[in-house]
Amino acid sequence: MPVAARNSTPPREVDSLIPHPRLGFAPQTVKTAPVTPSRTPRDNPLRLVPTRPIAAARRTVTARRARPSPPPPEGLPPREQLARQARAALADAVVLARWAERHEALPGSGPERERAAAALRMPAEQVRTHWDRARLAGLIELHGGTARPGWRLRAWERDDSAVLRGWMALFDAWSLAYPAPTPADPALVAEVVEAAPQLLSVMHLTAGPVTFPALHDLLAQRVAELRAERDSADEVPAAEGGTDTAAASPSRPEQSEQAEQVLLPGLLDWALDGFAAVGALTRCTDEGSLRPAGAVAEAAPTAADGTALREGSAVLTPLGNWAVWTKLEQICVAAQSPAGNIEQSAQDMLRGCARLTPGPARDEYRAWIAARSNGTAITELLAAARGEDALIRGLAFEALRVVGAPAEPAVREAAEEPHLRPYALLWLAELDGVDPEDLAGGAPGVLSRQEATWLWVDTAAAVTDHGEQRLLVDHLETAVQGTVPKLLEEVRAVGHPRTVQVLVALAAAHPDPALAKAVRRAAFQVHTGGV
Repeated sequence: MPVAARNSTPPREVDSLIPHPRLGFAPQTVKTAPVTPSRTPRDNPLRLVPTRPIAAARRTVTARRARPSPPPPEGLPPREQLARQARAALADAVVLARWAERHEALPGSGPERERAAAALRMPAEQVRTHWDRARLAGLIELHGGTARPGWRLRAWERDDSAVLRGWMALFDAWSLAYPAPTPADPALVAEVVEAAPQLLSVMHLTAGPVTFPALHDLLAQRVAELRAERDSADEVPAAEGGTDTAAASPSRPEQSEQAEQVLLPGLLDWALDGFAAVGALTRCTDEGSLRPAGAVAEAAPTAADGTALREGSAVLTPLGNWAVWTKLEQICVAAQSPAGNIEQSAQDMLRGCARLTPGPARDEYRAWIAARSNGTAITELLAAARGEDALIRGLAFEALRVVGAPAEPAVREAAEEPHLRPYALLWLAELDGVDPEDLAGGAPGVLSRQEATWLWVDTAAAVTDHGEQRLLVDHLETAVQGTVPKLLEEVRAVGHPRTVQVLVALAAAHPDPALAKAVRRAAFQVHTGGV
């Protein structure tokens, strides 16, 4: 049989693009041309940006698959052994998570913590620690007031990849799993957290113990570089405003130097203990630090809070070496990839990823995030989300999903900003374990009616700017309102700055003249301030 005859079907009657009856318009039956089945999956009608041409997509996928995976560094244990070490590091967290699943309890605080401590013969203070680790590693998902096992807990004994990803999530959130000592300067703590990846990279490349003084010097240098970068970024707005920053804060260099001398040793000690607590490094005593016989004893160095410092060397564990090597390889792969946006700003990176399919886009997000500290990445992504481009706003929160739990405090703050609130609430709901499929249809229980309408308009603005007209017509079906008049009424009331442009574009795209006329009338009313 000829190919054309085999792949063709006769004309048939189908519903046209007239809206669904629930929006107040009856479907029409029209004749269509013969349909040729496609071997490629249909585009998702809710995707904001159409996929790239098939040829270009295939070239990209081929290029990615053709690149061989880099071999692990010499001396790194096999993946199975690393997974065993990760299971050992999270053993208590797994036991507590399974106890919480059986008893449907939240043992993080209150009487449930005492109950768990007695049942598991675990000190009460450690119950809270291991509960936090279980959450950060994705072993437990919170749904309202109940805890449910995460997919990693279900696959814990049989899936090495799930185990290593869970441990990596805990490693990334080390500063949450091991909070900074109090009192401490929050700004300096943030700088130490931001500088920590460079310390780990040096330890990885050294392939051996690194002394406390060497790490302290490196930390002080990195903190000074971060401050210099921040000052240089502030010089441009200050120059435009005619303000002399040097005159405005003449004592800042002295304050920074004093902070480094007094606080940095204690915060370095905290950071090393934090990484040791999650199993990424080991602290040891330097042989050279032992005093010879007859030497005069010196007072032990202390942190700012009066606690003694452990001025010994530190060396990465096999898990720590694997984690740092993995992140360095992500950076190298991104630099060699066709999309390679690693050196771009957050906004340019997101714009470059807009036409990638979700999988490659997430790879780019991971590489871009790995090239900078979590704090810097989160700040830049949220700054990009505050811009005028709705597509960039949505992609910024997709990238924040890759960051995961470390971004939670910043996203909660962003939820107070009206134009970021719907995205932030959905992000937080997914972090708490809500299935993304349950958030469809206006995310009932998560978003208010007004917030869902605002998000609908914002998404429509992204489609208007970057998508095809047919996607805007399809987007009409995702509205939570039951009828078009009700939708237009609530869209007019929500106050989105792009309401007029969205309604005009929808009127131009929709094939039904009556509906298009109603939408144009609503656009005119919003534009003129009428009702």
